[in-house]
Amino acid sequence: MSGVTVWERVRRVAGHEGRWLVSLGWWVARRRIGVGAGDRPFGYGAAQAAIVYGLTFVCAVETAALVVLLVDHPVAHLVMLVINVYTVLTMLGLQAAAVTRPHVLGADSLRLRDGARMEVDIPLERIASVRYDLRFTKAGKQQKGAGRDGLLELAVAGQTSVTLALREPVMAVRLLGRRTEVRTVRFHADDARGAVAAVRAAVAAVAAAAAATASESSGAAAGAEDREAVEGAGR
Repeated sequence: MSGVTVWERVRRVAGHEGRWLVSLGWWVARRRIGVGAGDRPFGYGAAQAAIVYGLTFVCAVETAALVVLLVDHPVAHLVMLVINVYTVLTMLGLQAAAVTRPHVLGADSLRLRDGARMEVDIPLERIASVRYDLRFTKAGKQQKGAGRDGLLELAVAGQTSVTLALREPVMAVRLLGRRTEVRTVRFHADDARGAVAAVRAAVAAVAAAAAATASESSGAAAGAEDREAVEGAGR
C-alpha cells in the first residue's frame, strides 16, 4: 500500500465508520443516498441479509448473557456492554449501508458500490460489454475488491452475478486508499438480469447519441466546405 500514509489510512477508516453510522439513520428513514431524479438504483443487500441478521441476533443474545454474568463486576460489565452494543450496531450498519447505497445507473455513468467501503464510477462510453455471469467466490480468495490483472470483484455473500468488460480502464480506490486500474468488474445485483438489460440499453443510448452528434458535426463540416467552394467559384 505504498504512497498511502498511516494518517490517510486512519482518516479513511474513520470516514468509513462515519458513513455506516449515517446509513443507519437513512435506513430508518427509508431513504437512499446518491440516487437522483432519473437515476435507476439496483440493490444488492438482499443476498447478505439473512447472514447479517443471524449474526446480529447472536450478538444480541451474547450481550444479554454478559449483562447477567457480569452484573457483579461493574467495570467489566460496562466494557463488554459497550463492545457488544457497538458490534451489534456495526452489523446493522453494514446492512444499512448496503441498502441505502445501491448501485446507481445514471444518464452518463454507472456507479458501483460496496456498502460504505468503496464506490467506482464507470462512464457508460467505457463499457464494452455487460452480461449475466453468476459466480461464487472460492474459499480463501474471498477478499473484497481483490484485483488481479485489472479485475475488481464486489462480491456479496460470496457471489457476483454481473460482469462488465471495459474499453478503457477506470480507477478504483480501496478502503485504505490503494488505487488500482480496473478493466473488468464483477459485482452482484439482486435483480441481476434487470441490471444487465438496463445497462445495455443505457450504453446503446449513449452510443447512439454519440453517433448522432458525430454525424451532425460531419454534416456541418461538409456544408461549410461546400459553402466555401461555392463562394470561391463565384469570386
